Amino acid sequence: MDLQDFLLRARVLRLYRQALRVAGRAPSSARDELRQTIREEMENNRNCNDKQRIRYLISEGLERLKRLDEMLDMQGHR
Repeated sequence: MDLQDFLLRARVLRLYRQALRVAGRAPSSARDELRQTIREEMENNRNCNDKQRIRYLISEGLERLKRLDEMLDMQGHR
């Protein structure tokens, strides 16, 4: 694993942890399903080796996480 791979892996793990933290703020009725969806999304792309695709997926994940975070804020789940 070279440095670039290591840095990409660190970004993916950071995104995963952030997503789980935000999911923890969701209403209890939706929390488990949301966590399962996050895990499935990560697992579906686990074996991706294309660095450009990984960067795209990170970017897409950050955008989706931002929208979820804003939605939870608007609903009063802080």
